[in-house]
Amino acid sequence: MHTCSSAPPTIVLVHGAFSDASSWAAVIRLLQDAGLTVRAPANPLRGLAHDAAYLGSVVRAIDAPVVLVGHDYGGSVITQAAADADNVVALCFVAAFSLDAGECVLDIMNRFAPTPVADATFTAAVPTRMSGGPDNELYIRGERFPQVYAADLPPSLGKVLSVAQRPIACNALTSRSGAPAWATKPSWYAIATADRILNPAAQRFMAQRMAATEHVLDGSHAVALSQPDAVSAMIREAAGQRP
Repeated sequence: MHTCSSAPPTIVLVHGAFSDASSWAAVIRLLQDAGLTVRAPANPLRGLAHDAAYLGSVVRAIDAPVVLVGHDYGGSVITQAAADADNVVALCFVAAFSLDAGECVLDIMNRFAPTPVADATFTAAVPTRMSGGPDNELYIRGERFPQVYAADLPPSLGKVLSVAQRPIACNALTSRSGAPAWATKPSWYAIATADRILNPAAQRFMAQRMAATEHVLDGSHAVALSQPDAVSAMIREAAGQRP
């Protein structure tokens, strides 16, 4: 059991599919400049139960209050991981999936009009399959990545991100969520209105479903890179910092 603390919370940033922790680089710098302690662990992207268990172990080892922040599929991971971590004081979703009990990522994707990512991905077999691991992974095609994932970033940066993308195990998209932590913890949501991966209408639906404090940003799915000031401001608000 973690003791109560008046110290500022530690911010834990969780990336989503097709990216890694470097996608938070600009946000990390701004949060550190504001005096906050930041962690950005690697999200395994192997399956919801596996990924949430891993993140939960990271969070429980932090002897301080925690604000959990998730982007994309990372939103699914934080809301499940936070259910078993009593030091999590707030959740932030950045163009992210905030699943309800029994729901999966594909349920949300299929509920709303398709976005350009629908015909920009491909599946590949895992090069070396580990026992009990996934069979297939999902990627965004390199030539489509800049326009689909990061249309508001310089094309040259989009090309770099496409090469560095981390695939997500296909079974992570169909993994069913447990009881959502957002039902009992205060939540914030940054809606990316120019998102070409997660339909902005889906983002609004999820934000309103959990009665989150909404921040509407005119950005792509890579909004943490294109608008780090706005994203970090929302996180600071969740952490109880004044502007």
